Amino acid sequence: MSQLFSPLTLRELTFKNRIFVSPMCQYSCVDGMPNEWHLVHLGSRAVGGAALVMTEAASVTAAGRISPEDAGIWNDAQMAGWKPIAAFIKAQGAVPSIQLAHAGRKASTFAPWRGHGKVAEEQGGWPVLGPSDVAFSDNYPTPHEMTAADIRANVDAFAEAAKRSLQAGFEVPEIHAAHGYLAHEFLSPLSNLRQDEYGGSLENRMRFPLELCAAVRETWPKHLPVFLRISASDWKEGGWDIHQSIEFCKRAKALGIDLIDVSSGGNVADAKMTIRPGYQLPFARAIREGAGMPTGAVGLITDAVQAEQIIGDGGVNGDADCVFLARALLRDPYWPIHAAHELGAGVATAMWPNQYKRAGVNAFGK
Repeated sequence: MSQLFSPLTLRELTFKNRIFVSPMCQYSCVDGMPNEWHLVHLGSRAVGGAALVMTEAASVTAAGRISPEDAGIWNDAQMAGWKPIAAFIKAQGAVPSIQLAHAGRKASTFAPWRGHGKVAEEQGGWPVLGPSDVAFSDNYPTPHEMTAADIRANVDAFAEAAKRSLQAGFEVPEIHAAHGYLAHEFLSPLSNLRQDEYGGSLENRMRFPLELCAAVRETWPKHLPVFLRISASDWKEGGWDIHQSIEFCKRAKALGIDLIDVSSGGNVADAKMTIRPGYQLPFARAIREGAGMPTGAVGLITDAVQAEQIIGDGGVNGDADCVFLARALLRDPYWPIHAAHELGAGVATAMWPNQYKRAGVNAFGK
């Protein structure tokens, strides 16, 4: 029995396997509106056999977008645009999920194939917010330091976005507190230089991200889980690290967060990190053990055997309880089905949609 293809239950929601689609920005929206691209992109991964299909970062405010082409969930029109996408994902047997995000000081920047760094206001950019008035790098916008009113407004924005997400048909929200975006900026002493109750000590730096957790959890039905993505390390001396991450996750767990999606980096431009297969697994294991809660592993997971080993003995002795795949699923939407063939999981043929079985799926894995 493949443990990668064993079910995972969080609260009252059961995932058919432990392969989750990681949020991947598509930079294909106008005014935050999802469209046919998102239906086909996300729908293909649901057809391909993933247990959970998560949207790209959906900004909770217009100012929270990474780029002008980012997705949003800050108004009802966007909510209506997500509805058919969530419904299609669910109809394929996958759990529809949405990542709730605010880019903070890394907002108002170009989509990767359009340029790099800040988008000027005359080109469609906007003023950005952050915990302190310190830019990510020389060619990024300098943020306005958030006031107490700004902080309260953005906590409310996450709660309202969660309400719209539920109306749209999503079953799992993920709070984005990783990769140098707003919540991560508050956590790290490298980006949070505040002297008030939201800066300085670990307790203070955790305050805003924990307020987001509480606001979303309070909004979300008790029988459904809420995820939290973090960067477990800034990869820089004096920054956010695994020890602080464990304490933060303990506090998030107490507020009702059900799973930590464990990534790293993104908060400083001069981070020193060695990227290799499995480079983030020690973080997922440390949080799983130190905070006593389920984790998801992400980062250069490309091979079926590798993913199986990450899960370990039904998640009991492994590094994580599920794997989040990104680039592997961009290359191959049917990675889960091919992995089931490779692992001899006994479910591969059943995973192919009936419409495709005439291709002779009993005879091949890829």
